[in-house]
Amino acid sequence: MMPLAYAGGLWASGLIESSTDPRVLETSGRWLVVLPYSGTPTFLRFSTWESEPPAGAIGNWSGPSAQTWSTSLNELQYCAAVESTRQAIAAGVVYQANICRVLRTPIEVQNQDIAGLHLLLMQHNPAPYSAMVRVPKSNLAIACASPELYLSRDGSEIASGPIKGTGRTSADLTEKDRAENIMIVDLVRNDLARVSATGTVEVAGLLREEQHPGLVHLVSRVKSQLVQGTTWAQIFDATFPPGSVTGAPKSSALTLINELENASRTFYCGAIGWVDADNDQASLAVSIRTFWLEGDDLCFGTGAGITWASDSEKEWEETELKAKHLVSVASGHWPESKGKAP
Repeated sequence: MMPLAYAGGLWASGLIESSTDPRVLETSGRWLVVLPYSGTPTFLRFSTWESEPPAGAIGNWSGPSAQTWSTSLNELQYCAAVESTRQAIAAGVVYQANICRVLRTPIEVQNQDIAGLHLLLMQHNPAPYSAMVRVPKSNLAIACASPELYLSRDGSEIASGPIKGTGRTSADLTEKDRAENIMIVDLVRNDLARVSATGTVEVAGLLREEQHPGLVHLVSRVKSQLVQGTTWAQIFDATFPPGSVTGAPKSSALTLINELENASRTFYCGAIGWVDADNDQASLAVSIRTFWLEGDDLCFGTGAGITWASDSEKEWEETELKAKHLVSVASGHWPESKGKAP
C-alpha cells in the first residue's frame, strides 16, 4: 500500500521526504507530524494534499470483536494505581496525574488497512482533530479521532486547547472536573510562557462544555505570541508531552506515570497533525481516542486524570466510557454494508 495520511481535513499522498529531525519543519512544505509519547518522532513531507483520497488508495477493514480486547491494567490494578496517585498527592509529590492503560487485541494485520478504520471513525465518531497515517515501510499505522488540540499556530500566535473533565452528560461534570481542568490550564500557561513573549500568555476560554459521541468534555483555551525566531524544536521541548495527559507538576507526574503504568503508551497521548513550514501554520492534536497497529495487534489507549478528590471506581468507569464507543466502532467493517452500522 502506498503511503497515505489525513490531517486538517485533507488527504496527503506522494511521500517525498521522511525525517526524525524537527529542524525540517523550519524548511518548506506541508508536513504530517507524529510525536509518540514514547519513541522517535516522524516528520513526513507529502507533495499532494487534496480533499479526497487518491482513487483506490483505501483498502478494507474488518474489525475485531469487542470481546477480544485485553488491558494492560485490569480494574483492580487500575484502582490501585489511582490510590497510589492519591497517596502521592497527599505527600505533595503531584497535584494530579493522568493514569492510562493500553488495550490490545490480535488482528490479521496483513489483511487490514488502518485507512479503512479511519473512515469508520469519521463516519461514526466524527472528531475535530481527526487524523490518520499509513507508511508501511516505517511501520506507521495510526487512526486518531481526537477531540483535543495540542497546539495550533498562525504566524506568531500559538494556542492549546486542554481537555479535562468527562461525563456522559453535563450533569455528570463535578467540581473535581472543573478543578482538574483549571490546574492543567495553569500548567499549559507555564509551558507556553517558556517560548512566548512576556505578557502575551492569556486564557482565551475556560471550562467550555463540548459534546462528543457518547460523552461531554470540559475544554479550555490558552494562547500566546511566540518569541521571534522560536523553532519547532524549542516549542516541542517546552510543551511536550501535553499537560492534559501527564499532570502537574509535569516532571513529577511523568515520573509517577512511569512507576504506575505497566505498558508503553507508544503513540497514545502523543501528538499528530500537520505543519505548513511555508506559512507558519499548524494544527496538532493530542493523540487520544487513537488506534495503532503494533506487530500483530491493534492497540488503543484510555485513561483519566487523578486528583485528591478522585474515586478509584469512578475513574475506572471513565476509562471504560472513553473506550466503549470507539472499540465498538473499530469492530465494524469498511466498506460498510448498505444500511449497516458497526
